[in-house]
Amino acid sequence: MSDFLYGLSVWAIPLVLCMVVHELAHGYIALKLGDKTALRAGRLTLNPVAHIDPMGSIFLPLILVLSSSPVLFGWAKPVPVNFNALNRPKRDMGLVAAAGPLSNILLAVIFVFFGKVVLEIVPIHSPLFMWLKDNIANGILFSLVLAVFNLLPILPLDGGRILVSVLPKKLAYQYQQTEGYGMYILLGLMVLPFVLGINVIGWFLGSIIPYLYSFIMWLAF
Repeated sequence: MSDFLYGLSVWAIPLVLCMVVHELAHGYIALKLGDKTALRAGRLTLNPVAHIDPMGSIFLPLILVLSSSPVLFGWAKPVPVNFNALNRPKRDMGLVAAAGPLSNILLAVIFVFFGKVVLEIVPIHSPLFMWLKDNIANGILFSLVLAVFNLLPILPLDGGRILVSVLPKKLAYQYQQTEGYGMYILLGLMVLPFVLGINVIGWFLGSIIPYLYSFIMWLAF
Protein backbone atom coordinates (compact mmCIF):
# COMPACT_ATOMS: atom_id res chain seq x y z
CA MET A 1 0.00 0.00 0.00
CA SER A 2 2.84 2.39 0.80
CA ASP A 3 4.31 1.84 -2.68
CA PHE A 4 0.90 2.55 -4.21
CA LEU A 5 0.45 5.76 -2.21
CA TYR A 6 3.97 6.87 -3.09
CA GLY A 7 3.40 6.22 -6.78
CA LEU A 8 0.02 7.93 -6.70
CA SER A 9 1.44 11.02 -4.99
CA VAL A 10 4.44 11.51 -7.28
CA TRP A 11 2.27 11.16 -10.38
CA ALA A 12 -1.10 12.60 -9.37
CA ILE A 13 0.14 15.72 -7.52
CA PRO A 14 2.20 17.18 -10.40
CA LEU A 15 -0.37 16.09 -13.00
CA VAL A 16 -3.25 17.82 -11.21
CA LEU A 17 -1.14 20.93 -10.59
CA CYS A 18 -0.18 21.16 -14.27
CA MET A 19 -3.80 20.78 -15.39
CA VAL A 20 -5.11 23.32 -12.87
CA VAL A 21 -2.50 25.93 -13.83
CA HIS A 22 -3.30 25.37 -17.51
CA GLU A 23 -7.03 25.96 -17.06
CA LEU A 24 -6.55 28.83 -14.62
CA ALA A 25 -4.36 30.62 -17.17
CA HIS A 26 -7.10 30.39 -19.81
CA GLY A 27 -9.66 31.89 -17.44
CA TYR A 28 -7.37 34.61 -16.10
CA ILE A 29 -6.36 35.88 -19.54
CA ALA A 30 -9.99 35.72 -20.69
CA LEU A 31 -10.92 37.91 -17.72
CA LYS A 32 -8.19 40.41 -18.58
CA LEU A 33 -9.52 40.53 -22.14
CA GLY A 34 -13.13 41.19 -21.14
CA ASP A 35 -14.80 37.81 -20.47
CA LYS A 36 -15.94 37.17 -16.89
CA THR A 37 -17.45 33.73 -17.53
CA ALA A 38 -14.72 31.79 -15.71
CA LEU A 39 -14.79 34.25 -12.79
CA ARG A 40 -18.55 33.90 -12.38
CA ALA A 41 -18.22 30.11 -12.55
CA GLY A 42 -15.72 30.15 -9.68
CA ARG A 43 -12.94 28.77 -11.86
CA LEU A 44 -10.28 31.42 -11.23
CA THR A 45 -8.75 29.48 -8.36
CA LEU A 46 -5.87 27.08 -7.74
CA ASN A 47 -8.24 24.89 -5.71
CA PRO A 48 -8.17 21.61 -7.68
CA VAL A 49 -11.73 20.77 -6.60
CA ALA A 50 -13.02 23.51 -8.92
CA HIS A 51 -11.22 22.01 -11.90
CA ILE A 52 -11.47 18.26 -11.31
CA ASP A 53 -13.19 16.17 -13.94
CA PRO A 54 -14.22 12.87 -12.26
CA MET A 55 -13.21 10.75 -15.25
CA GLY A 56 -10.14 12.62 -16.50
CA SER A 57 -8.73 13.84 -13.19
CA ILE A 58 -9.46 10.91 -10.88
CA PHE A 59 -10.74 7.69 -12.45
CA LEU A 60 -8.45 7.39 -15.49
CA PRO A 61 -5.20 8.40 -13.70
CA LEU A 62 -6.06 6.03 -10.82
CA ILE A 63 -6.64 3.11 -13.22
CA LEU A 64 -3.33 3.85 -14.97
CA VAL A 65 -1.47 3.93 -11.65
CA LEU A 66 -3.12 0.70 -10.44
CA SER A 67 -2.23 -1.01 -13.72
CA SER A 68 1.41 0.11 -13.41
CA SER A 69 1.10 1.93 -16.71
CA PRO A 70 4.33 3.62 -17.86
CA VAL A 71 2.22 6.60 -18.96
CA LEU A 72 -0.12 8.74 -16.88
CA PHE A 73 -2.74 10.75 -18.73
CA GLY A 74 -5.63 12.92 -17.64
CA TRP A 75 -7.48 16.18 -18.09
CA ALA A 76 -9.30 18.84 -16.10
CA LYS A 77 -12.67 20.44 -16.79
CA PRO A 78 -12.17 23.06 -19.50
CA VAL A 79 -12.57 26.60 -18.20
CA PRO A 80 -15.68 28.19 -19.78
CA VAL A 81 -14.86 31.06 -22.11
CA ASN A 82 -17.36 33.17 -24.02
CA PHE A 83 -15.28 34.25 -27.00
CA ASN A 84 -17.96 36.75 -28.07
CA ALA A 85 -17.47 38.60 -24.78
CA LEU A 86 -13.77 39.21 -25.46
CA ASN A 87 -12.68 42.70 -26.46
CA ARG A 88 -11.53 41.54 -29.89
CA PRO A 89 -12.93 38.01 -30.24
CA LYS A 90 -10.84 36.69 -33.14
CA ARG A 91 -7.51 37.99 -31.88
CA ASP A 92 -8.21 37.41 -28.19
CA MET A 93 -9.30 33.82 -28.80
CA GLY A 94 -5.70 33.08 -29.76
CA LEU A 95 -4.31 34.88 -26.73
CA VAL A 96 -6.60 32.99 -24.35
CA ALA A 97 -5.67 29.70 -26.03
CA ALA A 98 -1.93 30.44 -25.93
CA ALA A 99 -2.11 31.23 -22.21
CA GLY A 100 -2.55 27.53 -21.33
CA PRO A 101 0.59 26.14 -23.00
CA LEU A 102 2.65 29.19 -22.00
CA SER A 103 1.61 28.76 -18.37
CA ASN A 104 2.79 25.15 -18.46
CA ILE A 105 6.16 26.13 -19.92
CA LEU A 106 6.53 28.72 -17.18
CA LEU A 107 5.54 26.10 -14.61
CA ALA A 108 8.25 23.78 -15.95
CA VAL A 109 10.78 26.59 -15.42
CA ILE A 110 9.51 27.05 -11.85
CA PHE A 111 9.82 23.31 -11.20
CA VAL A 112 13.43 23.40 -12.38
CA PHE A 113 14.42 26.36 -10.22
CA PHE A 114 12.48 24.97 -7.23
CA GLY A 115 14.34 21.71 -7.58
CA LYS A 116 17.66 23.45 -7.96
CA VAL A 117 17.15 25.26 -4.65
CA VAL A 118 15.25 22.71 -2.54
CA LEU A 119 17.23 19.61 -3.50
CA GLU A 120 20.38 21.37 -2.35
CA ILE A 121 18.85 21.76 1.11
CA VAL A 122 17.15 18.40 1.69
CA PRO A 123 19.53 15.55 2.71
CA ILE A 124 20.18 13.42 -0.36
CA HIS A 125 19.62 10.09 1.41
CA SER A 126 16.32 11.06 3.01
CA PRO A 127 12.94 9.72 1.76
CA LEU A 128 11.81 13.33 1.33
CA PHE A 129 14.61 13.97 -1.17
CA MET A 130 13.50 11.15 -3.47
CA TRP A 131 9.81 12.11 -3.11
CA LEU A 132 10.56 15.73 -4.03
CA LYS A 133 12.86 14.70 -6.86
CA ASP A 134 10.21 12.42 -8.39
CA ASN A 135 7.51 15.08 -8.06
CA ILE A 136 9.74 17.72 -9.66
CA ALA A 137 10.82 15.43 -12.51
CA ASN A 138 7.21 14.44 -13.25
CA GLY A 139 6.11 18.07 -12.93
CA ILE A 140 8.59 19.13 -15.62
CA LEU A 141 7.54 16.22 -17.84
CA PHE A 142 3.79 16.80 -17.47
CA SER A 143 4.17 20.55 -17.95
CA LEU A 144 6.00 20.18 -21.24
CA VAL A 145 3.81 17.35 -22.55
CA LEU A 146 0.62 19.24 -21.68
CA ALA A 147 1.95 22.43 -23.29
CA VAL A 148 3.08 20.83 -26.54
CA PHE A 149 0.17 18.38 -26.87
CA ASN A 150 -2.28 21.27 -26.63
CA LEU A 151 -0.43 23.07 -29.43
CA LEU A 152 -1.55 20.42 -31.93
CA PRO A 153 -3.46 22.44 -34.59
CA ILE A 154 -6.68 20.52 -34.02
CA LEU A 155 -9.87 22.03 -32.63
CA PRO A 156 -10.82 22.21 -29.81
CA LEU A 157 -7.17 22.09 -28.63
CA ASP A 158 -5.36 25.36 -27.99
CA GLY A 159 -3.32 25.00 -31.18
CA GLY A 160 -6.52 24.90 -33.18
CA ARG A 161 -7.84 28.05 -31.46
CA ILE A 162 -4.56 29.84 -32.12
CA LEU A 163 -4.71 28.82 -35.79
CA VAL A 164 -8.27 30.14 -36.12
CA SER A 165 -7.21 33.45 -34.59
CA VAL A 166 -4.42 34.03 -37.13
CA LEU A 167 -6.08 32.72 -40.29
CA PRO A 168 -7.93 35.12 -42.62
CA LYS A 169 -11.63 35.31 -41.73
CA LYS A 170 -12.87 33.06 -44.53
CA LEU A 171 -10.30 30.34 -43.85
CA ALA A 172 -10.81 30.72 -40.11
CA TYR A 173 -14.56 30.16 -40.51
CA GLN A 174 -14.00 27.11 -42.69
CA TYR A 175 -11.50 25.67 -40.23
CA GLN A 176 -13.89 26.22 -37.32
CA GLN A 177 -16.32 23.84 -39.03
CA THR A 178 -13.89 20.98 -38.28
CA GLU A 179 -14.32 21.35 -34.51
CA GLY A 180 -17.12 18.81 -34.41
CA TYR A 181 -14.71 16.19 -35.73
CA GLY A 182 -11.72 17.22 -33.62
CA MET A 183 -12.04 14.59 -30.91
CA TYR A 184 -12.48 11.86 -33.53
CA ILE A 185 -9.32 13.09 -35.29
CA LEU A 186 -7.43 12.98 -32.00
CA LEU A 187 -8.73 9.51 -31.24
CA GLY A 188 -7.67 8.38 -34.70
CA LEU A 189 -4.17 9.79 -34.21
CA MET A 190 -3.90 7.97 -30.88
CA VAL A 191 -4.92 4.67 -32.49
CA LEU A 192 -2.65 5.02 -35.55
CA PRO A 193 0.52 3.74 -33.82
CA PHE A 194 -1.23 0.49 -32.94
CA VAL A 195 -2.87 0.03 -36.35
CA LEU A 196 -0.34 1.36 -38.86
CA GLY A 197 2.72 2.02 -36.72
CA ILE A 198 2.46 5.75 -37.46
CA ASN A 199 2.84 7.91 -34.36
CA VAL A 200 1.99 11.47 -35.42
CA ILE A 201 1.44 12.71 -31.86
CA GLY A 202 4.68 11.11 -30.67
CA TRP A 203 6.55 12.71 -33.56
CA PHE A 204 5.02 16.11 -32.76
CA LEU A 205 5.88 15.90 -29.06
CA GLY A 206 9.34 14.53 -29.76
CA SER A 207 10.09 17.30 -32.25
CA ILE A 208 9.48 20.10 -29.75
CA ILE A 209 9.83 18.88 -26.15
CA PRO A 210 13.59 18.12 -26.23
CA TYR A 211 14.35 21.67 -27.41
CA LEU A 212 12.08 23.19 -24.79
CA TYR A 213 13.69 21.04 -22.11
CA SER A 214 17.20 21.99 -23.25
CA PHE A 215 16.27 25.66 -23.22
CA ILE A 216 14.85 25.46 -19.71
CA MET A 217 17.94 23.61 -18.46
CA TRP A 218 20.09 26.28 -20.09
CA LEU A 219 18.16 28.98 -18.23
CA ALA A 220 18.59 27.17 -14.93
CA PHE A 221 22.23 26.21 -15.22
